[in-house]
Amino acid sequence: MKIRPTQRLAWITARAVRGFLCLLPLRVCFGIGYCLGDVARLLDFRHRRLVRDNMEIAFGGELSSRELDRMAARHYRLLGANLLSGIRISQMNQEEIMKFVDLGDLPASLRSATAGGRGVILALMHFGNWEVFAQISMLLADISFATIYQRLGNPLLDAEIRKGRERFGVKTFDRREGFHEPIRLLRGGGVLGMLVDQHAGDGGVWTPFFGRIASTSPLAAMTALRTDATILPAAARTVGWARWRIELGPLLSPDSDNTGTLTARLNRSVESIIRTHPPDWFWVHNRWRTPRPAFLLQHYKRGVTPPPDASVLKPFRIAIRSSNWLGDAVMTLPAVRTIKAGRPDAHVTVVVQKKLGDFWRAVPWVDEVLEIPPRNGLFSVVSQIRSRRFDVGIVFPNSLRSALEMWLGGVPRRVGYAGHARSRLLNQIVPVRKKPGPPEHQVHHYLRIAKHIGAESTDLSPLLRPLRPAAPSSDVSGPIEVGLCPGAEYGPAKRWTAERFAEAARQVTARREVRWILFGTAKEAELASDIAACLDGQCENLSGKTTLGELMDRLGRCRALLTNDTGTMHLATTLGVPVVALFGSTEPRLTGPLGEGHRVIRHPVECSPCFLRKCPLDFRCMNAISVEEVVESVVRCLDGE
Repeated sequence: MKIRPTQRLAWITARAVRGFLCLLPLRVCFGIGYCLGDVARLLDFRHRRLVRDNMEIAFGGELSSRELDRMAARHYRLLGANLLSGIRISQMNQEEIMKFVDLGDLPASLRSATAGGRGVILALMHFGNWEVFAQISMLLADISFATIYQRLGNPLLDAEIRKGRERFGVKTFDRREGFHEPIRLLRGGGVLGMLVDQHAGDGGVWTPFFGRIASTSPLAAMTALRTDATILPAAARTVGWARWRIELGPLLSPDSDNTGTLTARLNRSVESIIRTHPPDWFWVHNRWRTPRPAFLLQHYKRGVTPPPDASVLKPFRIAIRSSNWLGDAVMTLPAVRTIKAGRPDAHVTVVVQKKLGDFWRAVPWVDEVLEIPPRNGLFSVVSQIRSRRFDVGIVFPNSLRSALEMWLGGVPRRVGYAGHARSRLLNQIVPVRKKPGPPEHQVHHYLRIAKHIGAESTDLSPLLRPLRPAAPSSDVSGPIEVGLCPGAEYGPAKRWTAERFAEAARQVTARREVRWILFGTAKEAELASDIAACLDGQCENLSGKTTLGELMDRLGRCRALLTNDTGTMHLATTLGVPVVALFGSTEPRLTGPLGEGHRVIRHPVECSPCFLRKCPLDFRCMNAISVEEVVESVVRCLDGE
């Protein structure tokens, strides 16, 4: 293999450092490393932030901010001290080493565990002076020792480190060369060291570590199950100035476990050892890394092994920026539902304008609603987002501001579609649909975001179940309540005429005992009043008189809803209310009511759909809808046909 100049320079530098340290007593090496750790903490801003965040995850509910800061500072000092001490120890003889290392119960535990010829997996971790374990094997000369290691990219450094670990008879197995030899060692009653505390990427088992789900290597558990070996967690704890003691966890037997549950037990044991002296652990490692792109965990090979009670998990905080339009917000519900189901620790917060707060509070799979009051400044919203320390932010609207809120709010992972000059504000861009085909309903536009981040691809139908079944009219012996929504906030191009709505309502009332409930905004109050005047008291005009919560309550008690293409139409579908929807300038294949029992009336004309707010021609698309067909559709809807 050709050696690059930079690799050779790194090797020469490492040998020079080792040569210098070999001239010094171990205690002096420890002290130099202790001081260099302080320097590293001051210079290494990126990892300093990571260390603090990791400690917050592990101990945030147990220790104060000041205690965490002190722990982080001590961690850097011990990390530097132990790294330099490890280099020095690799050149010392075992008699010298044992002046500084207390083996504790390790010899007795290993001899007891291997007495019947059963192998032992020594579950090691980046804790204290972990290099000590390669230097003490000769003290147990009757037991075969070996370790699994991952080859370094620099072959010169790799050979140097491997030589130092093998000098007392420890065998080293490159994990890329397979597990035939390690398995043979374990079946022969040997001891195999494995590091078990690192992030394992896409191939790991997702199971709790300090209460937070993390990808954990299944290698120790899989090997134990295959060889019937026991697992003994062990670490070299720093107990003084250049002094270490071996700490052991409970012996884990794989008798009645699978890979996931055994890995979860091992994580708990590793955690218990770290708790004996937290500054000793390798906190600069991104143990709780958020995977990219699929952080919802449903597609990973080894799956998730949560605790029996998932409520004890520390939350994975997901901020979802909702659309400001009611109809669009409703169409995101299937995506929100799949996101919430994507991982057992998901805590979903919807960030939305105050006017839609009541709607989102009624959604059972939303844990919190963060309202943006009217005319609230951008930085006030950003402050609220920042204070909640979200793990990811999902931006449903295509606006620049919605992405800016997440970026300024310090959300580390920001997901959404590109466009509107906001690509630089997002760090996980969802690809747009490129394959040509028939028009796709807007709900799939949002579901594509959920699928991109790892949500399970499911049939849409179970996602369209209403939030709650529609309630019957309050007086079952009286008139049936039927909703009527004659407006459309988007613009007049979407509205059937008030005269035709009134005539259709009169004809339905002549055929069925019906009481009409008029819904709309304050801007549509005059339109609703004109229709109410034509119905001779057989209606209740609530246009502009209800909050969104009150609208949901009254709409949910209706037997049906006659409406234009409106947000109220979509809201009715979530409440289990059958809809008769009139479409003209818009396309029902894109924004029509979803679910069973709804009826759409539309007559295609040459200029439709135009998606304009105002019709520049003769309103032919809506004029083509006759009163008679609307009446017939409403009656059939009321009759359950």
